[in-house]
Amino acid sequence: MTSVTDDLPLAAEFPQSAQEDWRKLVDGVLKGAPFEKLVGKTYDGVKIEPLYRRAKGVAPVVGRPAAAPWQIMQRIDHPDAKIANAQALQDLENGATGLALVFAGGNGSHGFGLEPSAEAVATVLKDIHLDAGIGIELQLGPQSRMAAIHVAEYVKSRGLDPAACDIRFGLDPLAACAVWGHSPYGWDEIAPAVTSGIKGLAGLGFRGPFASADGRVIHDAGGSEVQELAFVLACGVAYLRATETAGVPLDQARGMIYARLAADADQFLTMAKFRALRLLWARVEAACGLDPKPLFVAAETAWRMLTQRDPYVNMLRATMATFSAGLAGANAITVLPHTLALGLPDPFARRVARNTQLLLLEESNLAKVSDPAAGSGGIETLTSELCIAAWALFQETEKAGGIFAALQQGLIQDKVAATRKAREANIAKRRDVLTGASEFPNLQEAGAKVLDAAPVALAPYGEAKFKFASLAPMRLAQPFEALRDKSDARLKARGARPSVFLANLGTAADFTGRATFAKSFFEAGGILAVDSEGFADPGKLAAAFKASGAELACLCSSDKVYAERAEEAAKTLQGAGCKHIYLAGRPAETEASLRAAGITGFIFAGGDALATLQDAYRRMEQP
Repeated sequence: MTSVTDDLPLAAEFPQSAQEDWRKLVDGVLKGAPFEKLVGKTYDGVKIEPLYRRAKGVAPVVGRPAAAPWQIMQRIDHPDAKIANAQALQDLENGATGLALVFAGGNGSHGFGLEPSAEAVATVLKDIHLDAGIGIELQLGPQSRMAAIHVAEYVKSRGLDPAACDIRFGLDPLAACAVWGHSPYGWDEIAPAVTSGIKGLAGLGFRGPFASADGRVIHDAGGSEVQELAFVLACGVAYLRATETAGVPLDQARGMIYARLAADADQFLTMAKFRALRLLWARVEAACGLDPKPLFVAAETAWRMLTQRDPYVNMLRATMATFSAGLAGANAITVLPHTLALGLPDPFARRVARNTQLLLLEESNLAKVSDPAAGSGGIETLTSELCIAAWALFQETEKAGGIFAALQQGLIQDKVAATRKAREANIAKRRDVLTGASEFPNLQEAGAKVLDAAPVALAPYGEAKFKFASLAPMRLAQPFEALRDKSDARLKARGARPSVFLANLGTAADFTGRATFAKSFFEAGGILAVDSEGFADPGKLAAAFKASGAELACLCSSDKVYAERAEEAAKTLQGAGCKHIYLAGRPAETEASLRAAGITGFIFAGGDALATLQDAYRRMEQP
């Protein structure tokens, strides 16, 4: 058996240990529970073991040039072109090395975005030296597709050399079709229009890339890593095939395409996903008879992980996402400001988004080592598993006739919907934790500032000749935020939030654990928890409940105390006028007698917290 510390010089002075030694120690802790309890699973069913051996015989995944930093992209999306220009200049003066120009109706516009007119484009780009090494990325939508032409015309009007301008034009009608769920054109019409745009821009002297394969479509809709990778591959191959058909040699065509992935707060999965994409695209290139070259991969921190409540936690989420994408070789990273889910970010939020990258690059020096995950048993295994599963799904998409046909057949949407449903169930049960939203909420938090700007009203996107299910973006915290909104409305209308009285029984040692759990549980739904001391006297319990003014009550204590006092306490609370009584803990075999005593619900880890909280509001709204 090869030892866990095999060939590690720093561990040479320690006794050799094999995996069996570790398993014996673990089995002692598990105390008879199956080892599989420690094995996690991704939403694609990929197993995540608790321990891996060091991977041998692997080479680093080729991404950015050695020791080269990624582009620090800053999002420019204000509908007022003059304000957008001022933001862009300030960002560039303070450390940004690129600008992501988000136009109205674009994939990641989220209700805002730049006006796509020639005048607005010229205003936004005023005084920006496009030929000075600044990266520019266009994020377009169906209604703003002409913005690419306007940018090209602006470059020409300024007398700049197009080849000296680093512009990724972001042509991506497939992503638009997927998000909108319809298209006025079929793929046989879309493909030549895209290739005509690509060839036209290339003919002007721009070096591209021009077409984007955007995985955010899948991630924003709640999809999995494998689904996102397969979608990017399928879109990239569709653009590659169309460009070759239009007469562009494959070796040249591949340089006209780039990819965009979402980076979220799951460090290891994000790193594995970015590494897997490069390996998968290299396989596509090899299948085309080409020697692989590094694909340009842009990253954007995930929309779906942003919360409106306790938005400052979003800074931590974005930091982890940036860390992961940067270490995995992303060429450019855009950090969504932490208040974007609330509205257009103010200067502070924009500064934090920018400085998140500057600190990781300039102080942590993350770009100095190429692919530091190479050889890590866990990440190498995850990368490999994602590659295998994503390639299989990509092949399934190709067999369906390509990505547009797969969308028409609902192949992609059905898989994403199933994953989204599973994800939402885990959010509801608080298995997937959203700090500040589903766990550890702060009902006294001050609201974060955003700019006073109205969302952009968009004209309809053509005639819907081709219809299919849409991949609508979502945020994981929305169901809990809806309950918090109800709580805020109550506070505004009545001067007080809905509340639950924590009927603690016994000593602090008996009730503290479950009382703490109950407080977080109810306040995640905006129901204020009114704490209390431990009660033994029924009269004092009834008086304390009446004094609290709460509409709900929750018994909190140990199983031993419940066996002795729970039924009596429930009847006391009923007599004091409480109609809705919960118990913190699993009911087990005593459920029938507890319900007969007046308990209407039970709260416990792994239970459907969202459904329980929604039901609590319905009960409070009853006369």
